This record gives sequence, structure tokens and C-alpha cells, in this order.
Amino acid sequence: MAKATFGAGCFWGVEEAYRQLDGVSATAVGYAGGSVDSPTYEMVCSGRTGHAEVVQVEYDPAKVSYEALLNLFWQVHDPTQVDRQGPDIGTQYRTVIFAHDEEQADAARRSLDDEQASGRHRRDIATRIEPAPTFWMAEDYHQQYFSKRGHRRFGLF
Repeated sequence: MAKATFGAGCFWGVEEAYRQLDGVSATAVGYAGGSVDSPTYEMVCSGRTGHAEVVQVEYDPAKVSYEALLNLFWQVHDPTQVDRQGPDIGTQYRTVIFAHDEEQADAARRSLDDEQASGRHRRDIATRIEPAPTFWMAEDYHQQYFSKRGHRRFGLF
């Protein structure tokens, strides 16, 4: 199994989208990229910790490629928005790919370049690619939020 970590706005819907992908064995929502150990949702929402809401995906590379995970990442949010997604505003909603190794970082850079060149966006892509920092799991009530409430689909942009 391998891991991938993505920040694409509110983690609830992003997690649900990845849970639907064949080859993904587990997902977890949490916080990454900040300056505080063991952050809570309230701390992250204050905007003072520097964390992004993220989804960590565990996947089988023999069944789904990292490139397929990146393709879904571009579909589930607007990568041109800086520190926001729709009505959610703040650095915790930034668009970011946290690469777990240099191979993921290279693939993410190629994917970003391809997405920018695709013509699908009127503005430049704001997504940052950074080395994967510590992942702090969010509180249990955030895990599989949509699934726990009977929502099986997440509308893609």
C-alpha cells in the first residue's frame, strides 16, 4: 500500500470522492502543514495554526495509479482559488498536494503543468506542491462524514 495526501477545501466531500475510487483501501481526514502539534478542528478553523484540511488516502498502486489520484484531485475542487473553496475561506481550505516522496512530487508537478495547459481554467492554478508533513487525524465525527449521513455521492465541480 502507498499513501497520498491532498488538500482541496473542506475535507468531507473530498474524502467521499476518494472513497469511491477503486484501489483506495482507506481514507482519513485530518490536518497537515501547520505549526502546532495535535491540532483540533477549532484550532485549525481559527486560521492561526497554518494547517490545511486534508485527506490522506491509502491505495494499492497495482490497482490505481498516483496519476489517477491526481486526476481526481483536479476534479473535486477549483485549484485556481487561493485559500478558499466556494463559501469556505481561510488558509485551511488551500489547494495543496503533499508529496510523500520525490516520485510523487515529480508526478504532481507534471500533473499540475498538464492541468494548467488543459485550458479548463480561466485563472492560473494556485495549487502548491510540498513535502508531506506530519498528518494529524481529525476528530472521529469528521471521519467519513458524508457516508455516516447516508450520502453516497459527492458532486464534482
